[in-house]
Amino acid sequence: MAAVVLGVGGGIAAYKACELLRLLSESGHPVRVVPTASALRFVGAPTWAALSGQPVADEVWSQVHEVPHVRIGQGADLVVVAPATADLLAKAAHGLADDLLTNTLLTARCPVVFAPAMHTEMWEHPATRANVATLRARGAIVIEPAVGRLTGADSGKGRLPDPAEIFAVCRRVLARGGLPAADLAGRHVVVTAGGTREPLDPVRFLGNRSSGKQGYAFARAAAARGARVTLVSANVALPDPAGVDIVRVGSTEELRKATVEAAAGADVVVMAAAPADFRPAAVSPSKIKKSDGGAPVIELVTNPDIAAELGEGKRPGQVLVAFAAETGDGDDAVESARGKLARKRADLIVLNRVGVDRVFGADANTAVVFGADGSATELSEQPKEDLADAVLDLVVPHLTDLS
Repeated sequence: MAAVVLGVGGGIAAYKACELLRLLSESGHPVRVVPTASALRFVGAPTWAALSGQPVADEVWSQVHEVPHVRIGQGADLVVVAPATADLLAKAAHGLADDLLTNTLLTARCPVVFAPAMHTEMWEHPATRANVATLRARGAIVIEPAVGRLTGADSGKGRLPDPAEIFAVCRRVLARGGLPAADLAGRHVVVTAGGTREPLDPVRFLGNRSSGKQGYAFARAAAARGARVTLVSANVALPDPAGVDIVRVGSTEELRKATVEAAAGADVVVMAAAPADFRPAAVSPSKIKKSDGGAPVIELVTNPDIAAELGEGKRPGQVLVAFAAETGDGDDAVESARGKLARKRADLIVLNRVGVDRVFGADANTAVVFGADGSATELSEQPKEDLADAVLDLVVPHLTDLS
């Protein structure tokens, strides 16, 4: 298994790194914890040693004969720093090396993931933003902090993401092996997920079976590859992916408005949501009652085609990934997907064959990805996050050089 170095910065969120350590260790990875001296004031060395099963030191003078300030970084397959304080980000960006962790960051030649945690004012300060930009430009993955309760009574952006979601980012980075860890750095990726609901009355709606798992998998995969990710989430009951900005919507019109707005400056748009094709022509202001006349007749009207609207207004260099959910297994499904690819002016379209107990809500998926260039890529059954990475691998060659 891949060797992981867990760096722990001196913030109140240091205690949450214990859970990240547990997740990494239980998945089979040997983990060496390297805390800063300040971090040890929040969580002591015996705790880290007991949980990791390895010795813990914060400065370069321990076990000098083993040259730890060089060897730890050289032997790592992944370095993850959680929490990464403003001070630690500044030191890493400027190449300072005054303790064991900052020395390790200089000697590591593996992917490095930073999970920042600090007060909102510190995160938004121009110095911190510049340091983050520098680290990202060098290929490091700096996860966007979460929004929520901070130290004391304060709330805002700066909260450490949930340890399980940081672990998910680490897992995606390690799954890519020797491939570039941050090949989407500097890119803005918009992902839609979930199924829309069209109200019939105050208590009923028309909806579909989409769980949002595939869209959330795309969001996690893109964030793990260094992208800034906006996730437009429709009626999803899933944990927030680490480092992702979430816009919550309900109906297809709300999804359309949020997606069009987010896509205006995006490099990639992945339309993984399942918007309702139809909505009631009129919404009853009160609950529809049973009557002697039998069931009511509901008149439906067609919802806008969001992907087609995005395709029509697509900027040069912007990549649009559409989806085709088909219930058939024959050539009709393929022809339908190819027709949608052309009609929506997408660059790629992902054909899913769906149905009851098939794809919706599952953790695995099977797909065929058709390209506007006539290509077809078969993706065998695999975890949805692996499939998301495989589709993003097809997206990357379409992106123009940032330089």
